[in-house]
Amino acid sequence: MAPTTDTTFTDWLDSAQVAEYRLTPAQRSILEAAFQFRQRCGTDYYSTRLLSHFLLHSRTGLKVAVLARLLGLSRSAASAQQGLPSKAVVQAAHHRLAGRAHGKLLARFAGPVAQFLWEHPQASRYDLLDFLDHTWGVRVTRQALHRFLKKYGLVQACRRRPEADFASPPPVPSMPAPAAASPARATADRGVGAAAADVAQPSLPVPPPAAEFFLPPPTTPAPSSSCPSRSTGWPRPKAVSPMTSAACPADC
Repeated sequence: MAPTTDTTFTDWLDSAQVAEYRLTPAQRSILEAAFQFRQRCGTDYYSTRLLSHFLLHSRTGLKVAVLARLLGLSRSAASAQQGLPSKAVVQAAHHRLAGRAHGKLLARFAGPVAQFLWEHPQASRYDLLDFLDHTWGVRVTRQALHRFLKKYGLVQACRRRPEADFASPPPVPSMPAPAAASPARATADRGVGAAAADVAQPSLPVPPPAAEFFLPPPTTPAPSSSCPSRSTGWPRPKAVSPMTSAACPADC
């Protein structure tokens, strides 16, 4: 990007919400030099990366969020660059110039990594990081390795050894031949076998239970008639006309 000259130092601080009167003389000197650097070199990726690395490691006393706003970076990106050495910054610039914006883990590493996971199913992530370091001299974080494995479908790599598919099944142990039994033992075995056969056969119809199983029959006599007994009524008074008693019905 071409150098910019249409912004003043005060406008640059105001855009990042930095109060100029709160800056110490040392902080003001460093920020003025950084502003001149941006005016001279521009705001492209490489200039911003070099300037951010300088400001984050120059012990200015400013917070990371303030420097991120001054440089137009996110808070997380500035924090990630805070712990990087100068060599990592130069390597990142080389990868970007070579068209490898994805970082140190190249696409051609996927095949050897898959073979390593296949031959070492019990290998941990740290073993894989050592493999990358010893093979290509590349050291990355576990997060970068996880993204690389997820990108090429190696997260759920097969955990079986190659020889497991061709291994023969374990031999079935042979049962020992039964020894010759004595006549008494043979007779007892036949008795047990006959009893088991009887149990296995279908059962015959069950006979009815004995009479003692049931309750004794009731001893109540035959039901009596519910009809009232025949009565001639009270003694007939002299003033009452004579009346006859009604007979009980025949079915009573």
